[in-house]
Amino acid sequence: MKYTTLPNTDIKVSKICLGTMTFGEQNTEAEGHAQMDYALANGVNFFDTAEMYSVPGRQETYGSTERIIGTWFNKTGNRDQVVLATKIAGPNPAFAYMRDKVDFSPASIQYALDQSLQRLQTDYVDIYQLHWPERKANFFGQRGYKKQDDAWEDNIHEVLTTLEGFVQQGKIKHIGLSNETPWGLMRFIEEHKYHNLPKIKTVQNPYSLLNRSFEVGNAEVCLRENIGLLAYSPMAFGLLSGKFLNGKQHPTSRLALFPQMARYSSPQSAEATRLYNEIAQQHGLTLTQLALAFIEQQPFLTSTIIGATTMEQLKENIDTIQVTLSEEVLKAIDAVQAIIPDPAP
Repeated sequence: MKYTTLPNTDIKVSKICLGTMTFGEQNTEAEGHAQMDYALANGVNFFDTAEMYSVPGRQETYGSTERIIGTWFNKTGNRDQVVLATKIAGPNPAFAYMRDKVDFSPASIQYALDQSLQRLQTDYVDIYQLHWPERKANFFGQRGYKKQDDAWEDNIHEVLTTLEGFVQQGKIKHIGLSNETPWGLMRFIEEHKYHNLPKIKTVQNPYSLLNRSFEVGNAEVCLRENIGLLAYSPMAFGLLSGKFLNGKQHPTSRLALFPQMARYSSPQSAEATRLYNEIAQQHGLTLTQLALAFIEQQPFLTSTIIGATTMEQLKENIDTIQVTLSEEVLKAIDAVQAIIPDPAP
């Protein structure tokens, strides 16, 4: 395994992070426990979850992933060996079952955090993340920002002050964002700099061969302000494994089970995947190795969040940490990006 430090800390984290959002939906508790056992035994000391998981979010499975992680902590006693990240969900009418107000008010943060800690069977989280902005912004498949009606009033100072209180209580060690834009990142940095409030350490955004939009704006912010990317959906819901290239049906795949999650289902994504697969074959690599090694070599990356539904997938994903792409391969990847840029924003 390869390791780095969480930005602006002395915390060592693996450059592969175990994503757990399938626990409680596509994976049983026993399977989730087996994945965590294997990941930790193979050097992965960084786990990521969220209050809304498993995915897709629904009332019947709300908090199921955190509960599965909690029973594993209780069974193994391995809490001190894991750097744990979780998230509070931002506004979404579909998630009204979570709490009285699905926002980042002080009361909501306190309630969500305490519930997560209870499910996780721990008294602290290493990174507490805002899952998506309260304001309306271009995320979840939206390529660019368009002016729109938005009742949001800038409360970022209040949010950071609230989080600072939980840092002081020891319930949170560090804070992060998710699905955030360059403007949002800089607003949080601005409050940190001018009011001595906690600094954002990480941002968890989509990043893959099919979505390199992070490189436009966010990458510069992260490099100049020392914030680390936690790259999610690196395999584009399994598309970048290459298993769909032969036209076969995979009824248990995420793309088949949840057709409403269509971010990676465009013809352009399929064509780009075919071209990336050709590059991999030409250089004696699997498409999975190409996809994950590309992310691991980015200078703004802290860790790549991998998610697997089978142990075979998990082992393959973790093993890619040993792969390094040549300049020739990187240039070939950029050539595809130039003709089919970010087909799955």
